[in-house]
Amino acid sequence: MIKKILKRIMITTLIIIGLLVTAYFAFTNYYPSFGGDVSKEQKAIYSKSEQFRDGKFNNTNPVPKELSFSETMKLVYTFFTTRVPNGRPKHDLKAIKIDSTNIAEYNGEARMVWFGHSSFLLQLKGKTILLDPMFGKVAAPLDILGGNRFNEEFPLEIAKLPKIDAVIFSHDHYDHLDYKSILKIKDKTKHFYVPLGISTHLKAWDVPSDKITELDWWQNTEFEGLNLVCTPAQHFSGRKMNNGQSTLWSSWIIQSKTENIYFSGDSGYANHFKEIGEKYGPFDLALMECGQYNDRWSDIHMMPEETAQAGIDLKANKIMPIHWAGFKLALHEWTDPIERVTKKAKELNLNVITPRIGEQIIVKDSTHTFTDWWKD
Repeated sequence: MIKKILKRIMITTLIIIGLLVTAYFAFTNYYPSFGGDVSKEQKAIYSKSEQFRDGKFNNTNPVPKELSFSETMKLVYTFFTTRVPNGRPKHDLKAIKIDSTNIAEYNGEARMVWFGHSSFLLQLKGKTILLDPMFGKVAAPLDILGGNRFNEEFPLEIAKLPKIDAVIFSHDHYDHLDYKSILKIKDKTKHFYVPLGISTHLKAWDVPSDKITELDWWQNTEFEGLNLVCTPAQHFSGRKMNNGQSTLWSSWIIQSKTENIYFSGDSGYANHFKEIGEKYGPFDLALMECGQYNDRWSDIHMMPEETAQAGIDLKANKIMPIHWAGFKLALHEWTDPIERVTKKAKELNLNVITPRIGEQIIVKDSTHTFTDWWKD
């Protein structure tokens, strides 16, 4: 009798697991925000990349460290059960508003506007460019799966953005590449520039192939007088459980004849910063990841002190900490990144700018000062 009961329990358990797995694959295959899957034909093409080995993309260093299922579950449990004092702002972060006419008619010095987290609007040489434009409410495939972003409103509503000349993405994680945001900008965007593999997601969301350029690390392309360089980062990719490292991650360089800008994307600290600095530095402005870190995943997200050192490695005239003040994706206080990086930068004699969301940033200006607004 006991054997029969155990057998029934085992069969029932297997059926439940099978149904859950089936439901998961059905959901991820048909719900559009998960994006596309890299085909065998694409993998054959990507196999020519030095980063592509054993059917997936790899970092130069052996990271990220592979976690077992139990370690992953333990980490997830810790994240959702640990209370972090001051983990979020007490009030919504108010953005400085900018008029759409100001954007459409601007033809002055190279400037940037921060939309929070890692999203920027860049204007230089008459071009309007977006970097990692993520305007979603949560950094997740469904709203119920994530906490709301810190700024409810943006400097300019996405629907009021004028024509966009180019969009640059660093990788495919939800806090950088957002399905709903793509739907709102794809018809007004002239061209998309992405690391290898990310075209899969864009094409799944009906962005035409001829509007997408994929680049490998150290490759560059010319865009209407600008030089765009896809450079290394130390991170990972994936939008669901079964497609990790199927697309490449990167940092980017945007160059005109008079400006040189670096955008870090997401990255742990490694030798690539010094290599990039030696090949392409010095930079007028380096937008540097600084947030959502932890000692347990420091190989894929820099600690604030490393962010400052990376700015030195890059030979940056000034850095701006990014990837903070947007979402709660780690277990540190929301102001911890900016306080630690500015302290370390002072020790290194490195200039750090700290604009509010929506505050104008003139790329080559070295005189403008910004307030410690997060202390208000």
